[in-house]
Amino acid sequence: MLRFSREATMPLNTSLQNLAQDFFRQDLNQTAGILAVSGGPDSVALARLLLAQQHPRLIVAHLNHLLRGPDSDADEAFVIEQARGWGLPVRTARIDVAAEAKRQSDNLENTARRLRYDWLTKIAKEEKAGWVATGHTADDQAETILHRLLRGAGLQGLGGMWQTRGLAPGIRLVRPLLSVRRAEVLQYLAEIGQPFREDASNRDPRFTRNRLRQEVLPLLMQYQPAIVEHLCALAGEARALHAEIVARAHQLLHDSELPRAGACIVLDTQTLVHAPRHILREMFRRLWQREGWPLKDMDRTCWEKLAAVAWGELPAWDLPGGLRVQRKYHVVQVVQH
Repeated sequence: MLRFSREATMPLNTSLQNLAQDFFRQDLNQTAGILAVSGGPDSVALARLLLAQQHPRLIVAHLNHLLRGPDSDADEAFVIEQARGWGLPVRTARIDVAAEAKRQSDNLENTARRLRYDWLTKIAKEEKAGWVATGHTADDQAETILHRLLRGAGLQGLGGMWQTRGLAPGIRLVRPLLSVRRAEVLQYLAEIGQPFREDASNRDPRFTRNRLRQEVLPLLMQYQPAIVEHLCALAGEARALHAEIVARAHQLLHDSELPRAGACIVLDTQTLVHAPRHILREMFRRLWQREGWPLKDMDRTCWEKLAAVAWGELPAWDLPGGLRVQRKYHVVQVVQH
């Protein structure tokens, strides 16, 4: 079995090498890290780049979704072999994602993502790791933004994926390659002679995301070769603006909330009517999250109706989850029946 010394993993691609060095100038050297490796080019390149940084403790993690029969098993075997060759410990597991999606009446993509991050968080806790790294690239970011646009996403959705976010207390999800184009990743792997696995399902036209990757983005590039970079820049601006809106929404909730009347949330209309409508909508989202009320069925119309009641345009409105918002005198009440 081929083994790599730490010195042999130094990348030839200078820009990617610098990116990895910048990544570890953060505080990530202070704790163990989990590398989510599917076997595809992006995650394999990430593993090789981070291995080159002499991190004291990296653990490879691979979840077999059991969606592609022998190919899924071959991916798992490949990752195990590579991790051993790199001299890294590897954690694996198998979950029947299709059966779980059917049981929960959810689609495969959502179920796979949720189960994957739940498992990676579990592994991070067991290994006492402070972060989990995935190999998402700028191309993934552009595809995500286009996909969310098609689904009617708002400002938060346009923000795409964050380079870092919390997974659990003391554990961060990090995406070191989020500013890197996929072509650069493939070039790097060719330079160091590193093999990787190709997932045939990534070419299946039945999946919207695959059609975006294979048809829509190449077409847009004919009109604007820098479309991926433009979409990623848009995502960055959307995230910054959304963060400002969230901060103002939290303040509005703090300023307008009055003592509860039993289980009823009470808000001062005199404070609410002076708030911009988009801040009102975000304030109600924050309230829903805080109270643990169901968000899944709350669409754009629901948030707009809440703002309309706050502004006095509607006297009341019934919402998913048995919730009702109503305006009485100088207060807005939200109560769950």
